[in-house]
Amino acid sequence: MAKSAVVLFNLGGPDSPEAVEPFLFNLFRDPAIITLPNPLRWLIAKLISSRRAATAREIYQKIGGSSPLLANTKAQAQALETELGSDYRVFIAMRYWHPLNTETAKAVKDWGAERVFLLPLYPQYSTTTTASSFRSWGEAAGSVGLTVETRSLCCFPSNRNFVQAMSRSLKDALEQRENSPVRVLFSAHGLPEKIVAAGDPYQWQVEASVAAVREELNHSSLDSVVCYQSRVGPLKWIGPSTEEEIHRAGRDGKGLIVVPIAFVSEHSETLVELDMDYRDLAAKEGVPFYDRLPTVGTEEGFIAGLADLVRGLAEIRAPLTSEEGPRLCPGSFGGCAFGKG
Repeated sequence: MAKSAVVLFNLGGPDSPEAVEPFLFNLFRDPAIITLPNPLRWLIAKLISSRRAATAREIYQKIGGSSPLLANTKAQAQALETELGSDYRVFIAMRYWHPLNTETAKAVKDWGAERVFLLPLYPQYSTTTTASSFRSWGEAAGSVGLTVETRSLCCFPSNRNFVQAMSRSLKDALEQRENSPVRVLFSAHGLPEKIVAAGDPYQWQVEASVAAVREELNHSSLDSVVCYQSRVGPLKWIGPSTEEEIHRAGRDGKGLIVVPIAFVSEHSETLVELDMDYRDLAAKEGVPFYDRLPTVGTEEGFIAGLADLVRGLAEIRAPLTSEEGPRLCPGSFGGCAFGKG
């Protein structure tokens, strides 16, 4: 069997207080985030990163001074490699901090990969995450001369294993609160409305994930809402916001179970924003209780699902052609994929 490299994509995070500002600069320099042309985008990224660095360092200080995302992703990579077996090696590529795409592309080439499978750890596709990572990977692979067959999984919003992992955790939490008035908040990272209006599928894919979890639970009377967190800047974002829903739960006297439906790894948005900031807000608003479910992480079923997605990519033989290159949508295993050979 061909030597197969699997590349796990994630956002990345600063590994020290000194890395916070350059991490932010890399983030805001991304044309998928700031759509202005260079050199204006470079200047805006420099301004925003310098202004936000102190506040961001305070946020990371609450969780030890750095992001745990790389350690979490390494654990997922090891678990996936074990699940896939000896013909596969799993690599990590972070979008905005080390290991960056160029570093990983070189490592994949040096290993002697004969084919590459790109697997974003974003269940729902967005131009600001998955598409940005794919574009950056293509540039990085070209720069190091990595030219082997590459296939890419775009998303897995309704993947059965992902949905079941989320549902099992939520079912347990609901059983523990079965005698209490409770509302479930499916919280996802938000996006500016203009990005969604331009055709980004992220919002409907988040909603598809939630619908699949609700169906798996088979809980017809479940009080739940999809909401969005992490708003920054002056633009109008998709809603309702998680903060608004916490206020409403307080008014309604409902306890909250918060499900991080768009995150599969722990990082600042779960450990600080959800666990600290929103928990404090819930207490101030008189919310009777506030339970936050963990991300799926290395949950056995979730990792098995990722392995099935990779194997599914490997087995497809007859892609449909589109103007973007060969395009694969293997709905039978809960994801959409793009192949380029």
